[in-house]
Amino acid sequence: MANPQTLSQIQELIEIDKKYYLHPTTVPKQFLEKGPKIIFQEGKGIRVTDVKGDTYIDGVSMLWNVNLGHGNQELAQAAYNQMSTIAYSSSFYSYSNPNAVRLAEKVVSIAPGDLSAIFYTSGGSESNDTAFKLARFYWNLKGRPTKKKIISITRSYHGATVSAGTATGIDAFHSFAGSKDSDILHARGHVTNCELGDKTDPNYEGCIRDTIEKVGAENIAAVILEPVQGAGGVHVSPDGYLKAVRDLCTANDVLLIADEVICGFGRTGKWFGVENWDVVPDIMSVAKGITSGYAQLGGVLVNKEIRDTVVEYDQILGHGFTYSGHPTACAVALKNLEIIERDHLVENAKNMEQVLKKGFDYLSDKHKHFAKPRAVGLLAGFDLQADPDTDTAFEQSIRAAAFVVEHCFTNKLILRAADFEEGKNIVAIAPPLIINKEEVEEIISIVDDALTAFEKTL
Repeated sequence: MANPQTLSQIQELIEIDKKYYLHPTTVPKQFLEKGPKIIFQEGKGIRVTDVKGDTYIDGVSMLWNVNLGHGNQELAQAAYNQMSTIAYSSSFYSYSNPNAVRLAEKVVSIAPGDLSAIFYTSGGSESNDTAFKLARFYWNLKGRPTKKKIISITRSYHGATVSAGTATGIDAFHSFAGSKDSDILHARGHVTNCELGDKTDPNYEGCIRDTIEKVGAENIAAVILEPVQGAGGVHVSPDGYLKAVRDLCTANDVLLIADEVICGFGRTGKWFGVENWDVVPDIMSVAKGITSGYAQLGGVLVNKEIRDTVVEYDQILGHGFTYSGHPTACAVALKNLEIIERDHLVENAKNMEQVLKKGFDYLSDKHKHFAKPRAVGLLAGFDLQADPDTDTAFEQSIRAAAFVVEHCFTNKLILRAADFEEGKNIVAIAPPLIINKEEVEEIISIVDDALTAFEKTL
């Protein structure tokens, strides 16, 4: 175990950080005043240790990505071995490397349906931007160039680049810099009856079906959905919803893009989130769990029809990233998938879902403001409400989720609040897939204590 930093070393790091480091998804003025909340130094399993020597449970796998947990020596060795051989090579100009080739074959082999090829990226935002480009490119090749528009739904998160950020249904990601993709539309999400065609439903206006009807299917390239919305508040697709959208897309010659950046590679108790609803997308974006965050890698899978169309293109494919097919990242991903299979971690995620739900039942019985618990594999969350029986939210001044998450942090558990949406106080839980029953119960115990503390403030 690494030795803790001295007080003078820690203070030096804080001052340097404040002076030179612009942090993502952070309040700049607040950061300048207070500095970093925590400086991580080491990780082992589901736990991380900071420069002071304090150890925390990583209850959200950092950014939903550290599926194998921290400090995995097999992944480190895979990276070292590849770096010692050839750390980087380009995938441009028809160049290739064995790891990129083998990983492509492996990911296609575990992907649902007829997803048949992968385009590599460096992460989730790049994957979703690439998915949009490939969808539009495909329709161009099919002689239907007006099919350019992409539909995303409310409360979605698809990334922070221009197009992915536009598709994101969280306002803060739209106000930054003001750049946007004008061909991306936002529709009302998770209204199953509407997508089935019930125009008497009061939520029909603005749903995906209504948007397609108004804009015209001849102008729509694709619909993008997360099987379970992550950053938007762990919103699970209602039963029948994904199938309704899949059928709607098929009927209108619109491609369905599944954003599996968070859901993929075992997080939901299946290899991919869509498999929980037996739906096969035309395009699937992946990242995060493909390497368990040990190297930067993402990708976009396309079905056989798209793949067969694209490979007949006889000019240069004008898209790519410096790190597409990065050999070290691909080596880590191959070892990561091997371990997930060998150690039955997809099954473990499903088994731990039941332990989480049992803990949620306990919390629900004990705490009157605990509401709407949900878990699909190890992608879980709950709401805090003034009155769950009447679906009544807390006043905006009562930041219940923030309080609970901060209290958990004080008790050495890292969770995540989703309270950007007025009236919503959501706490997300998504620990590494290696977690065991006792560790899940430890998380529940700390949350229990935080809820008790919150209730005393009311």
